[in-house]
Amino acid sequence: MEKTANRRFSVLVIDDEPQVTSELSELLENSGYRCVISDSKDSALQKFRDDAAIGLVICDLGLGRDNGICVVEALKDVAGSTRFFETIILTGQQGSREVIEAMRVGVADYYQKPVAPMDLLKGLERLDARLHERIRSQLSLSHVNQRLEYLAESLNSISRDIHKIKYEVHGGGQPASSSALKQEQAEAPASSASSNTEQIAPMVSNPLFNKLSPRQQAVARLVSKGLTNYQIAYDLGITENTVKLYVSQVLRLMHMHNRTQLALAISPNASQSSAVH
Repeated sequence: MEKTANRRFSVLVIDDEPQVTSELSELLENSGYRCVISDSKDSALQKFRDDAAIGLVICDLGLGRDNGICVVEALKDVAGSTRFFETIILTGQQGSREVIEAMRVGVADYYQKPVAPMDLLKGLERLDARLHERIRSQLSLSHVNQRLEYLAESLNSISRDIHKIKYEVHGGGQPASSSALKQEQAEAPASSASSNTEQIAPMVSNPLFNKLSPRQQAVARLVSKGLTNYQIAYDLGITENTVKLYVSQVLRLMHMHNRTQLALAISPNASQSSAVH
């Protein structure tokens, strides 16, 4: 096979037999790969940490007291979720249990010793291409995520600007009693809500008003302050259509014909007799 310059990834060869590492190193370098040699688990982990260009790993299944599968698992821990690599296991053993275990931990391929050089190179090139595609896909995904985050923030900013403009168009100023009315949104039981309303707003002597639900009372108070339906919806965190429904209910239950009558009926200075009619 002709030597190919500028291979995308370096190859980490892990084997405790010097003759094997020497032959593999010569084969890989003649094929354009930069080769990093290691004869133990600790040495392999250190070299993997120090060399970000390593993307392909050829590891012997048996490394004296170490095990190739354990080495691969340790490399994965070092790589974490941000670094990708592909692994080939070399084994002189006849048995499927170790091979199955190797595949379980993420080994991409395995070869029986002695391995044919051309077969190993072809397998390595397949993994080289696969690793390149994985990294490219991850970069593309990261780019898409960044664009989506930017778009989401832009939409939030636009939404805030629209709310601000619409609020100014409908009357300007800060929403009345905002902090107090937010407490009524939970639709608590009537007795509890009535107690809270007494603490945060003036008492209304009109008996019909006191029969309204907490949310109906909140809407009525904001109507009495002259807020538009949009401003009330913005202040209470509900839709304009919902506000319209509440206003209609309040007018009907309090026997009022319009918002002006309602405002006069629940004002602190209103008399009970004028409120009921």
